[in-house]
Amino acid sequence: MELLLPILLVIAVFFIFRTLQKNKQHAALNKAAGKEFLEKNRNKEGIIETSSGLQYEILAKEEEGATPSATSKVKVHYHGTLIDGRVFDSSVERGEAIEFGLNQVIKGWTEGLQLMSKGDKFRFFIPAELAYGDGSVAIIPAGSTLIFEVELIDFD
Repeated sequence: MELLLPILLVIAVFFIFRTLQKNKQHAALNKAAGKEFLEKNRNKEGIIETSSGLQYEILAKEEEGATPSATSKVKVHYHGTLIDGRVFDSSVERGEAIEFGLNQVIKGWTEGLQLMSKGDKFRFFIPAELAYGDGSVAIIPAGSTLIFEVELIDFD
C-alpha cells in the first residue's frame, strides 16, 4: 500500500509529460500552417499588416472618429474561426453582442480594436503569438492562427 502512492505519482507525471509533448508537437504544426497562411494572406488586396504581425482587412468603415484605448471597455459582435474555416465562437450566431475590457483579451484583439472607430467592421488574422500561443483553449488547438470578423458597436 505504501508503494501505491509513489507509483501513481510516477504514472501521473508520465501522462502529464506526454500530454505536454503532444501539445508542443501540435502547436509547432499549427504555427507552421498559420505562418504559411499569413504569408499568402499578406499579399492579398486590402490586407494590412502591423509591425507585430497582426493582419487585418477593413470590411466596413464609418467616418473617422475616436478609437478605444488599451484599457477601454468595448461592445462588439464577432465571429471567430480557425484558418480551416471551423467556427469556434460567435456572438453573431448567439445573437447577442458582448462587452469586455480590452486589457482582458488576447493581444491581437487589444491591438486590432484600437484601430477601429464605432461602427467599423474589420477582419483580423491573428498569429498564435498574439492569440493563445502554445496553449489550447476550449476547442482552439495549441498554436492556432485565428480569424475574427469584428464589429465595434460602442466603447468607453
